[in-house]
Amino acid sequence: MHPAVPALVDALIGDVFYQTILVEPADDVAKRAALTRYMAYALAEAERTGRVVTADDPTVGAALWLLPRPPDVESREREAKHAFLADLCGRRGYESYRRITDIMHARAVTAIPDDAWYLSILGVDPTAQGRGIGGRLLEPTLAEADAAGAIAWLETFTTRGARFYQRVGFTLLAWHEEPTTGRGYAILERGPRR
Repeated sequence: MHPAVPALVDALIGDVFYQTILVEPADDVAKRAALTRYMAYALAEAERTGRVVTADDPTVGAALWLLPRPPDVESREREAKHAFLADLCGRRGYESYRRITDIMHARAVTAIPDDAWYLSILGVDPTAQGRGIGGRLLEPTLAEADAAGAIAWLETFTTRGARFYQRVGFTLLAWHEEPTTGRGYAILERGPRR
């Protein structure tokens, strides 16, 4: 297992998205195990088709980016991810995943260009938060996106997260209600800097 996975789990175990899709594990230990598998998968996907940036001590956290993919790669990755999630989340959790991501995708495609770089996951161990680590995890890929003239974007279910991303240069595009979680979420983007 990648050394950043436990930090990602600790940072995101309470996130409403993961709580909603991981409804079938019976207890906190099983939920934690399922989220560990999810984060390991997401990290491997970012290694294959995007970027993984870890802190100097990789056990502290990581930023996982997905970059634009050719249609055949996109199709293959989507099919593999859906098969993985159907197994991981169970029927109810997977149905929730599909409802959430279908709504979020429909809203994102009207606001974000196809060639934008997507920050899939950013997580810092809660005991290390507030020290600028999250911003430093974003810097290398944002600099690379700037050099490529690419827009970077993300979604977050927390106002705290939205405020953090605005402090590091993202612009809030919109808040939308997401009916499956019953919560609002933000879409943020950052245009290339010269």
